[in-house]
Amino acid sequence: MRIKRTWLVSFLFIANIAGAQTLQQNIQKAFTRLQQDSQCRYASVSLTVLDAKTGEVVFAANPDMGLAPGSTLKTVTSITAFNVLGKDFQYQTQLGYTGTISADGTLTGDIIIKGGGDPTLGSWRWATTREGVVLNTMVTALKKAGIKKINGRVIGDNGAFKSQSIPDGWIWQDLGTYYGGGIAGLCWRENQFDILLRTGALGNTIGIAGTNPETNYLQYKSELTNGAAKTGDLAYPYLPAYGSKVMYVRGTYAIDQTKKRIGAAIPDPAYDAALRLSDTLKRIGIAISAEPTSSVMLADKGQTVATATKSITTILSPELSKIVYWLNQKSVNLYAEQLLATIASKVGKGVSTNDGVDAMKDFWQQKGIDKRSMNIFDGSGLSPEDRITTSTVAHILQSARAAAWFNDFYESLPVYNDMKMKSGSINSVQAYAGFQTHEGRQLCFSIMVNNYYGPGSGIREKMFRVLNELK
Repeated sequence: MRIKRTWLVSFLFIANIAGAQTLQQNIQKAFTRLQQDSQCRYASVSLTVLDAKTGEVVFAANPDMGLAPGSTLKTVTSITAFNVLGKDFQYQTQLGYTGTISADGTLTGDIIIKGGGDPTLGSWRWATTREGVVLNTMVTALKKAGIKKINGRVIGDNGAFKSQSIPDGWIWQDLGTYYGGGIAGLCWRENQFDILLRTGALGNTIGIAGTNPETNYLQYKSELTNGAAKTGDLAYPYLPAYGSKVMYVRGTYAIDQTKKRIGAAIPDPAYDAALRLSDTLKRIGIAISAEPTSSVMLADKGQTVATATKSITTILSPELSKIVYWLNQKSVNLYAEQLLATIASKVGKGVSTNDGVDAMKDFWQQKGIDKRSMNIFDGSGLSPEDRITTSTVAHILQSARAAAWFNDFYESLPVYNDMKMKSGSINSVQAYAGFQTHEGRQLCFSIMVNNYYGPGSGIREKMFRVLNELK
């Protein structure tokens, strides 16, 4: 029996080695085909595959080549946030006031909405975070405090967040779009709104039919034209220049597009939040003597926001695990950038993108990953200057496998090509990072192609052929 058992163990051991060699050989063949494809003639291509349980390298090709990761960088930001903040972390937004309330309910002072970095405040993704629910919570708290009239104003306060809201390296064309809104201590409606379009004949200028919600504090000039059918939405809103209130809309919008609207970034979310609360109070009969403002607007005048003398309610965000779910499922840049700044705050650095990048690199350096492999400028991957290696991404993914919160992270990953993985794409960049089980063995991987030629659909299909070897 002992001889038979020894023979069986040896047979299984040899079979496992042969299976591993076959997997590696198959990946190598598929990877070589990708590298030699005409779309990759001038491209940089990298792939790292690890055993998700042990960290053993299953396959590596150009693993230490720094490449633009696109939105696959969000997996690194997500995992760092889980480690530093914890899966149950919640943001807090404080509502309070300065001054005093008289016997007749008149507040002589200001209402302060002090942001704590919550990217979900006013978001439509949860019932508890929607704009109407949040405003009702604030109004109820103000009424409970006995406020019936305000000799003052509503102020949106960005709190501890630094003044630079746009990460270094983001391109001007992206900044006015819904996915290019900067970070803010007080976010509102995911820092975006819709510009409604009045389309017409091919080649004609498109008119602006309004916005949702209404933004009377901005003006719009359209240089947007009706594009040919099947050319899609190539419209770009441009943020107002400093001191201006004019937002330009440029590009083309195909005549067969049905939405008739484009998403744009709110220039000052803290002001917009203050405006919505101020308007709501006026509608229910609570008079306000002064116009709403924000910490950004006050800073332009050399003024600061007074500290609230009385806090009347705290609004909590959904837990981090729920935020990360939508961050990766819908690739929400804002969520990634807010988490990055929050990581910086948690470790005692300044609350900014740059401080967050330093904090994230320092964290992984302490875990044995050379921070020089992470030449990054943001947490979302929107910057075309970001560079990171597939080896680093894969090892960070592998580090999450044994964590108590791993299932929350895993479930946040979308499904592409019947595989749980995050995608990333910017100009001439396509990347994927995630997990796949091969014959009972869970693998994690990162693949990036930079500077490919031709259509994105073509390179994606060819990358999937490589990843199919992991199935």
